[in-house]
This record gives sequence, structure tokens and C-alpha cells, in this order.
Amino acid sequence: MIFDSMNYRCIIFDCDGTLVDTIDDIAAAANQALILHGFPSVPVEQYLGMVGWGLTRLITLALPEEVRTDAVIQAVAASAQQFMDEQPEDRYLSKPYPGIREMVKEFAQNKKIATAVLSNKPDSVLLRLMDHFFGPNAFDVVCGLRPGMAPKPDPQSVWEILAELGKNPHDTIFMGDSEIDMETALNAGCYPLGVSWGFRSRATLEQSGAASIIDRPEEVWKLVM
Repeated sequence: MIFDSMNYRCIIFDCDGTLVDTIDDIAAAANQALILHGFPSVPVEQYLGMVGWGLTRLITLALPEEVRTDAVIQAVAASAQQFMDEQPEDRYLSKPYPGIREMVKEFAQNKKIATAVLSNKPDSVLLRLMDHFFGPNAFDVVCGLRPGMAPKPDPQSVWEILAELGKNPHDTIFMGDSEIDMETALNAGCYPLGVSWGFRSRATLEQSGAASIIDRPEEVWKLVM
């Protein structure tokens, strides 16, 4: 696929591992749910390779293999989401990566470039997180995983966001830290931009089709200016 970096007027961000370091909060909610249902917790660092596909897949991977029935998975996932929804904002362990707040503010002030956040994090959790860290009008669209919605790397949610913004895939950068994000970008026809500061390795991003990888948030401007 050939990309023309002069035409990008829209950027879609992943959340976890891209905008915000959320691994401690994700691990805390998942482990609380596991323990509540009588299962062992998982080390925080192990979650780094498990996140990205959505809460159901996360809980599936966190559970012992011998108990992974649909009923158990759904029960533990529901508890984990409840813990996420009910977590007081003043107790967030999550924090934006260095330079992210400044980058988001600059994009919000640039009326020529549309912005969105697309995550497999539950929609209610994502909306509260983005509002807390960046304010209510920082992005044109914020979209987490909702009932009936296919998770990334399915491209449908990307196309729906672009239709709402009046943009096309070839206008759009998809910026993320994981193979899921790079596959989403390629599936949707967007520019797959990897970030090196997230939950996955540079090698993983390269192998999954990243057209380029940045080491600092401000480097994204080279693609849109």
C-alpha cells in the first residue's frame, strides 16, 4: 500500500498504550474481578501482552484455561467492567504519556485536522477517562466498544467514525501501540502509525504493518503539516 503523507487531515488514536498508560488500572480491575469469583490474580506485567482486544478477551486470557466457559468469562468480565465504571477518578492510577496532553491540545486548536479516539475499552469507561484527562471537547469523536459493535481490528467502526467526520480512509492516520491497531488501520485503508512508548514492542509493530513508528508524540506533526 502506498501512502501520501501530504493528504492526512484526520487522525484516529487508540487509547490504552497510546494516549494513556492504563495498565495498572486495567490490571487492578481485572484482578479484583478474578479474586471476587475465586480465581488467582495475574501479575501486572503479564497484562501488557493481553490487552487490546477488549475486556472479554482480556478476561479469557487471564482465567485458568480449565475454567474458560462462556458463563464464567461473562460473569468475570461484567465484574471487571463494574469495577472500572465505579472507580473514583481521584483514584485513577492511569496517566497520559509525556507530551500527549500537549499534542492533544494542539490538535484541538487546529481546525483543519479532525480527531477521534477508537478503543476496545468499554465505551462508558473510555468516555469518562478521556473527559477526565483531556476535557469534554478535546476530540471530535470518542468511541469505545458498545453492545453489537465489532471490536478492532474490524474496520467498520473506523468507517463509521470517518462518515461522521466527513473524511476518507486515505485522509486518515490511525495511531496506536499494538498489532491490533496496525491491523485495524490496514483493514480500514488508513495510514498505520505505530508508537514506541506503549504496551507492545517495536518489532511487533513492524511485523504487523506499521508504515512508520514515532518515539515522541510531537513527531506526528511531520505527517500532517
